[in-house]
Amino acid sequence: MLKPNPRKQKRLVIDEPLTLACFSLLIIGFIMVTSASLHLGVKMANDISYYPFKQLVHIIIGLILACGTTQISMKTWEQLGQPLFIFGVGLLLVVLIPGVGVKVNGSIRWISIVGFRIQVSEVVKFISVIYIAGYVTRHIEHVRKSAIGLLRPLLLFSVACFLLLMEPDFGSMVVILVIAMGMMFLGGARLSQFVILLSLLTALATILVYTSPYRMARILSFTNPWADDKNSGLQLSRALIAFGQGEFLGVGIGNGIQKLFYLPEAHTDFLFSILAEELGLVGVILVIGLFTTLVIRGFAIGEQAERCGLKFPALVAYGLTIWFGFQSLVNMGVNMGLLPTKGLTLPLMSYGGGSMVMMCIAVAVLFRIHFEVTEHTKNHVTERRL
Repeated sequence: MLKPNPRKQKRLVIDEPLTLACFSLLIIGFIMVTSASLHLGVKMANDISYYPFKQLVHIIIGLILACGTTQISMKTWEQLGQPLFIFGVGLLLVVLIPGVGVKVNGSIRWISIVGFRIQVSEVVKFISVIYIAGYVTRHIEHVRKSAIGLLRPLLLFSVACFLLLMEPDFGSMVVILVIAMGMMFLGGARLSQFVILLSLLTALATILVYTSPYRMARILSFTNPWADDKNSGLQLSRALIAFGQGEFLGVGIGNGIQKLFYLPEAHTDFLFSILAEELGLVGVILVIGLFTTLVIRGFAIGEQAERCGLKFPALVAYGLTIWFGFQSLVNMGVNMGLLPTKGLTLPLMSYGGGSMVMMCIAVAVLFRIHFEVTEHTKNHVTERRL
């Protein structure tokens, strides 16, 4: 009688809705990046396929690294939390060194490695999830009962946030703080402490906006982009025009007008506007539905892990889902004129190597958590039968 092969029993279990949502976002994103960047390729490199080819390389690299990431156990990630956080702070310091960091549109957020630009803040977001999950797992009682237990990791994060403001990258700082606070709240922090802390951070953010002329200008242009639609309100006004032109079914893929040097960063931060123009309300609802599916499945995986007693994997799943959900919400909100302009990419869709790779790795970790939860459940059932 043939014995079962243990390797086959350890084959990665696929979460079908999550897989469908992620690959659909990758495919739609690639199509829209191609549509939004063909003319830019001709202008920048005299090559119509310049940006689509690079984005395809980003996706392939991201998928290869994602496959490798699925082989890393959550126990290993838990052990790497503190070293990774130190590494992340080091990256934030390195990017500020003159001659090392790459400056784009007045911000120094990238490091170039063999021609591949890595946005440091994207790496730090992922590391933040791993570190906070490990901290809450180790100090769960302090987080639940003591305000100091809640403040201690945030004091460490204040160093990273200060370095992000030096780039400057206010948007990524907000995302990281939202991830950290959301994870600690789901980890069991008291609501009263959470509300007080949230109020303090909101006051701090207000001060940062009020004391910074360029941030204040963004807020003012957000309230009325048509007051100066040639300068401070340029991006938002053009994005709103794109939404208006798209109507219900859109003007068709490739037929959009706003991407033709009217709307800056059309293939990156404002890709959602081009999608709205070319695919219309139908395309907008489809993409929102796919992100909603991703978020629902992410939280479901976290809940399953928590029910199995896998606290660290559960918190990581919650943190990654908060990251995806909040960043996509902010990007789409900015494109639709619901939020002030922020330099945040649309996960799994916008052009960019560092962002695409880190998002693929983050999704791979979600798959790993789902696999470990499934294995834990199988083993538990087997033990009960025995």
